[in-house]
Amino acid sequence: MADDKVAAFQKKLADIHREGEEREAQHLAQSMGLSYLDLRTIPIAIEAVKLIPEETAKKGKMIAVQLKAHELAVAVVDPKDPVVVETVAMLGHEHYTVKLFVTSLSGVLQSWRFYQFVSKKGAGLTDVIAIADERYDALAAKFVNLESVSGVFAEIDYENFSVIEVMETMLVGALGNRASDVHFEAGEAMTTIRYRVDGVLHTIFDKLPKRNYEALLSRIKLLSELKINVKTEPQDGRFAIAFKEKEIEMRVSIIPSEFGETIVMRILDPASIQVTLEQIGLRADDRMIIDHALEKPNGLILNTGPTGSGKTTTLYAFLRHVNSPEVKIITVEDPIEYHLDGVEQTQTNTEAGYTFASGLRSILRQDPDVILVGEIRDQETADIALQAALTGHVVFSTLHTNDAVGAIPRLLDLDVKAATIGPALSLVIAQRLVRKLCAHCRAPQEINEELMKKISVFLNALPVRVEKKSYEKPIMHKPVGCASCSGIGYRGRIGVFEFFTITNEIQEAILKGTSPLELRTFARNQGMVTMQQDGILKVIQGETTLEEVEDATGPLEWLSP
Repeated sequence: MADDKVAAFQKKLADIHREGEEREAQHLAQSMGLSYLDLRTIPIAIEAVKLIPEETAKKGKMIAVQLKAHELAVAVVDPKDPVVVETVAMLGHEHYTVKLFVTSLSGVLQSWRFYQFVSKKGAGLTDVIAIADERYDALAAKFVNLESVSGVFAEIDYENFSVIEVMETMLVGALGNRASDVHFEAGEAMTTIRYRVDGVLHTIFDKLPKRNYEALLSRIKLLSELKINVKTEPQDGRFAIAFKEKEIEMRVSIIPSEFGETIVMRILDPASIQVTLEQIGLRADDRMIIDHALEKPNGLILNTGPTGSGKTTTLYAFLRHVNSPEVKIITVEDPIEYHLDGVEQTQTNTEAGYTFASGLRSILRQDPDVILVGEIRDQETADIALQAALTGHVVFSTLHTNDAVGAIPRLLDLDVKAATIGPALSLVIAQRLVRKLCAHCRAPQEINEELMKKISVFLNALPVRVEKKSYEKPIMHKPVGCASCSGIGYRGRIGVFEFFTITNEIQEAILKGTSPLELRTFARNQGMVTMQQDGILKVIQGETTLEEVEDATGPLEWLSP
């Protein structure tokens, strides 16, 4: 009890001393016409800290704390210190605008601990996780399915916890099972790890102790160059995994939640985006529509659908198809997820004023042939994209709508003129992703008489452009599960599409203010095949299941034309 009183008294003395230091720093700042900074209350960014070498910072009693664009905030004890003056001049030569803040010596001394998180040459503490080939091969050999990954997590000794061991297990397990995302969901005492495989979440481990998760969280923040002492604000970053002469980027999103911070890491494997038009799941008649649209010298092609529906993959396939040395292609994206050879890619930066609209305006001055705008979100971007399409450019972009026809009312909601939409818009695509049955283990499914009648009615109602002969002998399969698909029964995903071609008649209908319902009827009468119909065609060719199509497109409307 006496020891507790002594400790409490010593803490009170230390607090009084610290408050005195802070007041002195405030007075010094005021006398020099500078701002004061209390380092106990502000987040410190690793990307700022590393701009001043640790040895220099300690000589000059200072630390860099924040970096926005090329504006650097530096906290110092004495602004007139020669080392400080020299460092500010050096940073100026490197095109940084430095703003000095006066702070206390105790604040600077405590903040120097952040240098332990700045990577030394070859230390591998930030930016990249390098996994040795032997280690990768040993782990990959264990991870034959999701259950085996769960087993390895269960065997880890969390009392003698190794952050590197768990990071490598988590990453190699995800890569080995074709996961697109890794989720860490913080609970009151335990954290759950889940993988998203082919669009479906699978729980891998739900007993990661809180203290171990916090160590893992700090490691991920450091790798992603995020603020490790900020716990109440969302943060986004990136790092890379290097293994087997390959490098894969991880896009990190961290948000505060009830029991701590929650992490989602998107795995940006370049191999997953190397999809051609032949591989995305287009029927022959749909491919003809795409080829015709891509052959035009101008026009806006919109791809619609929710987040995660494969829009970026499809648009990148279009870019690859039109890419050649004679064609100049420029993109403005948020963010750049994958790098494309032969394509000039730019990324939005709100702080620097580089938005989709301003980026698109700048791109047009570069005389491109083809433009990709990541998303149309506002009237300004929509107007510029449509004007670009009218003035001799091929423009690709995305829009969040439920179906292809829904793009028209959405553009009108953005206050785009109806007289502009029809002439500028060439094609609207809507798509979803469904899981493909594993080719190694799928089993034939019996088609009863009732189902056969429904299929027959369905086929007869399809537009003339669909080659029906190839569907007259339906073959349906069901999932089973094997080592190749991690026991799930599905492996990979394929798109289901609908294409809304803007004909002269559709242009007139848009100009007249035709309702969305009437536009849909108009489109179907002109031969549009809906996403659900496309999905059912893929089912009766044995590629997926009716359950997958229903999950992606809603209740099955067998008798709808």
